[in-house]
Amino acid sequence: MGTPAEARWLSSEETCSWLALNAVMIKLPFALDAQLQRDAGLNHFEYQVLAGLSQSPGRSMRMSDLAVLANGSLSRLSHVVGRLEKRGWVRREPDPDDGRFTLALLTDHGWDKVVATAPGHVAAVRKYVFDALTPEQARQLAEIGAKVIQAIDPNDHCLEFHGPAADD
Repeated sequence: MGTPAEARWLSSEETCSWLALNAVMIKLPFALDAQLQRDAGLNHFEYQVLAGLSQSPGRSMRMSDLAVLANGSLSRLSHVVGRLEKRGWVRREPDPDDGRFTLALLTDHGWDKVVATAPGHVAAVRKYVFDALTPEQARQLAEIGAKVIQAIDPNDHCLEFHGPAADD
């Protein structure tokens, strides 16, 4: 670290950018959480777990991998999966390839929940993010986000895109 005199202080433009990003980091998760709670009775973390499972092969994933994907601790994920199990949306079972691991599996009822919830969530993401941006700004946002994530964690793979959008 250095002394305050040695610090590389933000320029005026950097300060404005930082304050804007900070506001997004605070307000966007709250807005998305509110929409999901209101429309689907889920919080954003629960939805990320269900959506992650819905997009994985066989609609299943090791709990440890799912924790990384959802950006939560294994303990937090375990509690959330327990709640989702009680609702019949997820079940756990030993990994047949390695019994030391536990798989989380999306049930048919859980799949139905994701299918019913996704349109409202996508509409909120579109309203809060993409409707406010030009296509060029959306591309820049992806590039900026990737660079910031790489600076935070060079081993992070959360921004690996799948499906047709990756080909655009």
